[in-house]
Amino acid sequence: MTFKFFHGKVLCSLMLIAGLWSSDQPDAEERLSGHAEAEVWTYDEPVTGERLSGHAVAGVWLCDQPDSEERLSGQPVEGLLLSDPPVANRPDPLEDSCKILNIRLYRSGYLIDMKEEMPVLDHREGIVFTMENNGATEYSFFMAGPDVGWSAWTGRSYKEYTNLSRGRHTFMYRHHVRGGELTGEGSYAFRVRAPWYFSPLAWIIYPLLLVLGGMFIRRHTHHRFMERQKSLEELIAERTEELQHEKEKSDNLLANMLPRGTAQEIMSKGKAAKTKYNFVTVLFSDIQGFTKIAEEMNPEVLIDELDRFFFHFDSVTQKYRIEKIKTIGDAYMCAGGIPERNRTNPVEVVLAALEMQKYMQFMRDDPANNAARFWDIRIGIHTGTVIAGVVGHTKLTYDIWGDTVNTASRMESSGEAGKINISGTTHEFVKEYFTCEYRGRMPVKYKGDLDMYFVTGIRPEFCEPDGLPNRKFFNRIAMIRILDVEEHVFAKYSENASPDLFFHSLEHIRSVCLQADLLARAEQLEDSDYINLRLASVFIFYGYVFDYSDPASAARKRAEEILAVYGFEKQTLDVVTELMETAFQPHQESMAGMVLHDAVYDFTGRVDFISMADRLYREEMAYGKAYDPKAWFRKMIAMVEHNPFLTETARRLQSVPHDEQVRALRSFADEKLTGI
Repeated sequence: MTFKFFHGKVLCSLMLIAGLWSSDQPDAEERLSGHAEAEVWTYDEPVTGERLSGHAVAGVWLCDQPDSEERLSGQPVEGLLLSDPPVANRPDPLEDSCKILNIRLYRSGYLIDMKEEMPVLDHREGIVFTMENNGATEYSFFMAGPDVGWSAWTGRSYKEYTNLSRGRHTFMYRHHVRGGELTGEGSYAFRVRAPWYFSPLAWIIYPLLLVLGGMFIRRHTHHRFMERQKSLEELIAERTEELQHEKEKSDNLLANMLPRGTAQEIMSKGKAAKTKYNFVTVLFSDIQGFTKIAEEMNPEVLIDELDRFFFHFDSVTQKYRIEKIKTIGDAYMCAGGIPERNRTNPVEVVLAALEMQKYMQFMRDDPANNAARFWDIRIGIHTGTVIAGVVGHTKLTYDIWGDTVNTASRMESSGEAGKINISGTTHEFVKEYFTCEYRGRMPVKYKGDLDMYFVTGIRPEFCEPDGLPNRKFFNRIAMIRILDVEEHVFAKYSENASPDLFFHSLEHIRSVCLQADLLARAEQLEDSDYINLRLASVFIFYGYVFDYSDPASAARKRAEEILAVYGFEKQTLDVVTELMETAFQPHQESMAGMVLHDAVYDFTGRVDFISMADRLYREEMAYGKAYDPKAWFRKMIAMVEHNPFLTETARRLQSVPHDEQVRALRSFADEKLTGI
């Protein structure tokens, strides 16, 4: 190396002598001016840029080492290189980053500080590398991921990458002088931040979103399901309503042809059984001289008038709960006491006959109706036994058979126009309510001589001034109907009562009804109060059969249904309900309430009181009403102490005083509780 330096010095001296150089060493501006100089530089060791510049050098360098500006000027220098290319201290090509001028972000253009060790870019952010460009250098680039391999050599001095994926990336480049060999290479590492949806917070949010999404989907599905279900329910309700409407129409049509109970039996079983009724009143009516009227009268007017009469007759029979059987030509046939058995059907049939007679008389006397003045009606009535049932398979007909029907027909044919002819049998059941004219024993075809009576009207004591029945008449009829109601309720009670009703048994209800009747007669209650009291005594415990937890509501519901069947008004139902609701209170305002109270608590004054108390205890235990035996007996003792008899008759009939009953009950309670 000393030899080379010596020769360099010698050569430099010679060149200075020759006037080639004017100074020992050109400055940076002279070295980077781009002009060819006849200069000689001497140095011990050229840098990589000098070794790999790829330009012809026509000069001699005698300096130790040119600086970076001298090495990277990229200008051709005419000098003589006198040094050998060193090998020992040359830097690693991968760390040669001096060829990168700047690095900026692709989208924003923001410059990255190249001194930063590991810059971080946003997800999908692009990056642009700008290289030095001297016109003679070519570059090749590579980045794992975006690039498959090294790019082709190009004079373009920049490289951009867009939409980089998350993670660490290393940008590598290499360069050479156009047409030459590889003269340098380098790299630059940076990292791309993971997107927000891969952040830790995002991984916490995802399960929440999944849960919320599942809840939303479930709720949305449930909402759609409910809407679907609601629409289906509305459709079903609409179709059900239509079917119900059509069913009601068909039921009403069938009920107009057949009794309701018989119609239901046919629909459920396909046929109806024949039934024998021992107490039925049959009515026949016939138009006097109808054949002659039909010959002389316009057929349309004839049918219209006949339809008008029968329409009114239908309303009358419905009013008095009489079953219309059929019409044959001008004959109209109906019967009372079927299909619901009752004791008042003779009186009700005669009342219906009087209304039919009065209507026909009114139509005859109406000057506006000329056709009706030729119409006159005969009515015949008889009471007895019939067999009722349905005949036919296609066109069903409800009919009755028996000697009673034939006799009623003979009563009609043996009568007179405008009059009501009844048999002696019927007269025995209605003579207390109606005035009748005895006709004597009249001959009847196939029957011999029978007693006959013309009904002339209602007895004066039961009649209003206009001839209609008064309140006293209806009270007398209602007293008879009470027996029908009792029979109906007792039959249903016996049929539906649970074996666990140890206290509220059929025998106890009968006892309450009998005691109420006895006390009411002894206290001389008025007829209207007596009727309400008797009905209340029948229904007061009827609800225990159907709903033990709320017997009062069940009793009211059943009373409303049954009383309507037997012809009682709504006003009667309201009074009966009020009596039942207040019967257990120790203070009563009305005599009827006092009598019902004493009838309900009658068992507290009887010698079998302890036995009845034991039955009540076992019953309430069976229905889960006696949870605490001690509390139950305390309540029972308080009930006896606070509910003394209110009527004088009940106090006189009391077998054991209440104080003795209380002592006996306490002793019984001690015995029961000791056993527990």
